[in-house]
Parts: sequence; C-alpha cells; structure tokens
Amino acid sequence: MSATRYRRFLKLCEEWPKDESKKGRDLGTFLRQRVAAAFREGENTQISDPEKCDQMYESLARINGNVYRQRFPRVRETSFTGVTAEECRVLLSGSVQQMDEEKKGLWKTLMERFSKSPEDTPEKAPEK
Repeated sequence: MSATRYRRFLKLCEEWPKDESKKGRDLGTFLRQRVAAAFREGENTQISDPEKCDQMYESLARINGNVYRQRFPRVRETSFTGVTAEECRVLLSGSVQQMDEEKKGLWKTLMERFSKSPEDTPEKAPEK
C-alpha cells in the first residue's frame, strides 16, 4: 500500500509547477524535498500514519488542481492594493530585491555617511 502512496506523491511532484524566479523559495522544490525525506526507502517505506499521509496528498492535489480557484472565482484580478498577479510575481522574484541592494536610496546613503563615528573619519590638517 505504501508503494501506491509513493507513486501518487511522485506523480504529484512531476505535475507541480516549478517557479524558476524563486530560487530556494519555490513551493515545488520544497515539496519535492519533503517527499524525498518522507519516502527515503522509496516504495518500501513504512508509513506510521497512513490516514494523515492520504490527507496530505488529497490537500496538495486539490491545491495543484486549482479546485479552490474554480470554486471561488475572483471578481477582479487585482488585490486590494490594485497590484495585478503579474506585478506581484515580479516583485516577489529575487531580481527586484537584488536591484534594491545594488541601488541604495538617498536616505540609506545619507544615514551611512552621517552615522560614522568621529574616529572613523580622518582628521583634516588645520588650514593656515
């Protein structure tokens, strides 16, 4: 019976989409790692709580099959902020965060410049 569960989870992992824009934060990657850890011995793995295992599978299968998206359709494709799903996807990808780190704002630059202690700055020679 665990062999059947193992095969079902493998099929789910194959169907689950992988988001390349979220390296290290992708739900599909996390799911694959958890399945690999749970079924270390493959089809021969003994499952301590088969009911919980089946429940997890059914929940993940419903999410993957967009059951709730079809059951509760959205009126608009934006959030309360007015941001579309595509804009959210771009914001959540690592590229925007990397650009923010590379391009410091004026406030951060000023704070770094003025937060240095007097010992850090070289003393000027007295003018004559």
